[in-house]
Amino acid sequence: MPSIHSAAPCGWPLPPTHARQTRLFPETPVSSQPADRICFVTNDTPEADAAAARLRARYGDFPIETADVVVALGGDGLMLQTLHRVMGLGVPVYGMNFGSVGFMMNTFSEDNLQERLQAVQRTRIYPLSMQVLSTTGQTQTALALNEVSLFRSTYQAAKLQIVVDGETRLEELICDGALLSTPAGSTAYNLSAHGPILPIEAPLLALTPISPFRPRRWRGAILSNRAVVKFITRESDKRPVSAVADNVEFQNVLEVTVFEDRSHGVTLLFDPGTSLEERVLSEQFRF
Repeated sequence: MPSIHSAAPCGWPLPPTHARQTRLFPETPVSSQPADRICFVTNDTPEADAAAARLRARYGDFPIETADVVVALGGDGLMLQTLHRVMGLGVPVYGMNFGSVGFMMNTFSEDNLQERLQAVQRTRIYPLSMQVLSTTGQTQTALALNEVSLFRSTYQAAKLQIVVDGETRLEELICDGALLSTPAGSTAYNLSAHGPILPIEAPLLALTPISPFRPRRWRGAILSNRAVVKFITRESDKRPVSAVADNVEFQNVLEVTVFEDRSHGVTLLFDPGTSLEERVLSEQFRF
């Protein structure tokens, strides 16, 4: 899970790497990467725990801090938790599906695991940094691999001002909320909110309204991954808003600043022919 720590006061300094043109690393084989020391994690279901016990007996099990690779047995929720957990450790994650969807997971098999790990393709993704100023003046930060979302906290619609790179682009959005999504997260909540699917290697972010009332026809924007997006809440005493980075929530926010954080990154592993890039592409042709 992402670590939460206090941010600097208003006017947070951006990381020096933020000003550079950046792209996601393309998917490449990792056959030269060691895969002898495996750490198994599960979603704590009986089926996944039983499978993990058999795999540990067969392949061993190492602490996550000393492992060459983490094998996650569960669904996309476990994958997201595991990616947050390994952030900063440099350990790649290979998922095997024991969940309901498994968009980021590989097919489960107990056989030839180390051979599979030697033949995988890797995708490196970067999180969004969410920096929150609350109505009480408190500042906090969190990281999001999928999206940063703002939600109305009561029956009253939220009123948001949207600022991109210091320029107000939307003076007032009346809505249930809004989100900023990474390419990796564009097939998740962003897609459910009718946002665009972004190619995984694209240096882009998706800005998507959630149930917009006014302007009714505004459907969002596609932004550069170098953009700094600020959401400013209006009438926050009457229309409280919460902000969520993946699954870390802060309530009663006044301002939320979001940008891609290139100082952090995580690596996902996929079997050949089932890369994340291919999955995101295929998702655009589903109906």
